[in-house]
Amino acid sequence: MPDDVSEPGPPHPATVPPALPPAPATARLRVMVADDNPVVRAGLGVLLSGRADIQVVAEAADGREAYEKTLHHRPDVVLLDVRMPGVDGISALPHLVGIAPVLMLTYSRESEIVHEALRLGAGGYLVHGEFTADQLVQAVRDTRNGRANFTATAADALLAHMRHGTAPERAPLPDGLGTALTTAPVQASVPAFVHEPSRQREHSESLSQLQPVVGQSSVTGGPVSSPNRQQYGLSSREVEVMELIASGMSNQQIAATCFISEKTVKNHINRIFTKLHSTSRSEAIARWLGTAPRDPGRHP
Repeated sequence: MPDDVSEPGPPHPATVPPALPPAPATARLRVMVADDNPVVRAGLGVLLSGRADIQVVAEAADGREAYEKTLHHRPDVVLLDVRMPGVDGISALPHLVGIAPVLMLTYSRESEIVHEALRLGAGGYLVHGEFTADQLVQAVRDTRNGRANFTATAADALLAHMRHGTAPERAPLPDGLGTALTTAPVQASVPAFVHEPSRQREHSESLSQLQPVVGQSSVTGGPVSSPNRQQYGLSSREVEVMELIASGMSNQQIAATCFISEKTVKNHINRIFTKLHSTSRSEAIARWLGTAPRDPGRHP
């Protein structure tokens, strides 16, 4: 009998388990970073792009560039600084929120800036030095999903605002912030800070609904008189909600700003529509701002 034993041959193909199909790739969360400090932009790019589910698709150094790149790249979230040369973040904010959710990421901690950013539609407010890297990453993910995040300074400003009630007039912003919109033509279909090539490129996408209506002419061509808002009989909370609607906020953003549920926001809106004799947001805004055409067959 031979001493050597033959090696077993390769397994029959039928005994080899089939290879598993590759797992489907998960779409990454696309972020645009707007900050005039190149070191901050680079740091955020490294931090965020180092996460498997996040990709920084564009960077901007001012509000004009942020708007143009947001239009071009259509990110899931925009990180926006407040103080930038040229067009600042507050000026660009009302135009950006109609394209993508915006998370303020800034060194500016003044309470009036926090209030104005939220009034204009920001989905959260983070102050540098008050959050960790992991908290920032989670805030970006939450912003995409409609959940608001605030660091301590912003939360304190909101708390003080809620405790003392809504001031009859907003405090002026420091250092001339938000002035880019004051010189914009009121009938312009795009922000005044947008270059003409961008206007041609986006001719089908009007931004008039994103721009605050200030001093707009009525359909008759004459100047608009100050509306008598007391005639509608809105409560103080309904006035606050109506002002946020007129600023362009969504129900989610209004709920986060007022610390109430979306269901409560919808209840307020239903009562507001009834009192303003309106059936849509646009009609309610027009009546609230005094720009609705007169209809002799309807009440004010």
